[in-house]
Amino acid sequence: MAEVINELLGVPGIKIYQDYEMFNFSLDSILLANFVSIKKNDKMIVDLGTGNAPIPLYMSLNTDADIYGFEIQKKSYDLALKSVKINNKEGQIHIINDDIKNASKLLGAYKADVVVTNPPFFKYIEGKSNINKNDEKTIARHEVLITLDELLCEASMLLKNGGTFAMVHRPDRLLDILNACQKYRLEPKRLRFVYPKENAKCNHILIECRKDGQPGGLMVLPPLIIHTNDNKHTAEVLRIYNNEK
Repeated sequence: MAEVINELLGVPGIKIYQDYEMFNFSLDSILLANFVSIKKNDKMIVDLGTGNAPIPLYMSLNTDADIYGFEIQKKSYDLALKSVKINNKEGQIHIINDDIKNASKLLGAYKADVVVTNPPFFKYIEGKSNINKNDEKTIARHEVLITLDELLCEASMLLKNGGTFAMVHRPDRLLDILNACQKYRLEPKRLRFVYPKENAKCNHILIECRKDGQPGGLMVLPPLIIHTNDNKHTAEVLRIYNNEK
């Protein structure tokens, strides 16, 4: 392992362990952690597929809730533990080396106030997907160990009625996401499209749902632009780095 310690994309005061031989966190995790709504009285937050824990670390700046991060890959789990320790967050952030599909069994069903996930984006079809399904980067990017449907089912099992579910994903999966959310009683309430630059194609979406929420009322937020035309981060992205809503 070629471990390094980096700042969490410039987020003040937060360090994170990474291994450049593995799939490392990216800006989309920070966008999700900033996007999700957290209430003052929220007590339990769960991150499904936490990697080296960028989402729990960022969220810990804005809440006193206990944050549980599930990570099935042992190397990523070990990096997450080190990242939590170097930031002195062991009392708040709890990393669990287990399958996401076991989360509600381990933590209890219908107890979480918030569930977030930056999941594998790409479908995996046995015998047709030309990838190494045992590769660590493949597992992080493709639905080898868990499908979108299974993920949302588990998120719903974890959440209290009225709890919040938030996810970052790709726009080409939006129809799949909306159908699966409603199948598992996660009513979409906020949607934001993310663009690398003005006039570029959307490359990510941020979606937030309410468990057993009233149907309808989906709010489509203004677009989030990542870079200016001269390849600098936009003012909004810089505010996100500085942990500003």
